[in-house]
Amino acid sequence: MIKKIFKFIFKLLLGLFLFSIFMVLLYKWLPVPYTPLMAIRSFENPEEVTQHDWVPIDEISRHLQLAVITSEDQNFANHNGFDMKAIEKAIENNKKGNRVRGASTISQQTAKNVFLFPARSWFRKGLEVYFTFLIEQLWSKERILEVYLNSIEMGKGVYGAEAASQYWFKKPAANLTAYEAAAIAAVLPNPRQYRANPASSYIQQRKNWIVQQMQNYGKFLLK
Repeated sequence: MIKKIFKFIFKLLLGLFLFSIFMVLLYKWLPVPYTPLMAIRSFENPEEVTQHDWVPIDEISRHLQLAVITSEDQNFANHNGFDMKAIEKAIENNKKGNRVRGASTISQQTAKNVFLFPARSWFRKGLEVYFTFLIEQLWSKERILEVYLNSIEMGKGVYGAEAASQYWFKKPAANLTAYEAAAIAAVLPNPRQYRANPASSYIQQRKNWIVQQMQNYGKFLLK
């Protein structure tokens, strides 16, 4: 009996492992049509219309690509999914009792948004590490950024660069200016509370800071 139970558990874990690899490989080429977060938001707010239009990365302004990198993960092009220096700084900052600071990379956020439900637990964090490792191994950096920019929440019911650009500035994502891109990037820490346009004084300050970071960062190359 015990042997059968262990055999069943082994087959179940093997099946889940193979399925996870299959899904990561599938999304290496195909657009992500819907995410767990979209489903949760739709359940929590049934009156809220989900706005989500997938576009290839070539149709997303380079300004927005640079804005999210400089505001969210400046070492994105170089790390393997985990920014150890940022993690160390976050740990030290939190130990000092300062405002809690995260160190989640764009790769981690992509893994969480596409494959997992948002929750605070060590088990979910472990799955996030696993999926982050997978996408870093099986996707290019450009693909990770493309999926991130098409999946992340950028307003109430607004997901992805194209929907956000149309919602906030009434234009395609390809035509965003540096300041418009910075405004969208500025709301990412709390997109359901902040507004990209018109911007509050806080978002205006963040927007100016992001534009400055974009100018300092210069060009970026992704593999």
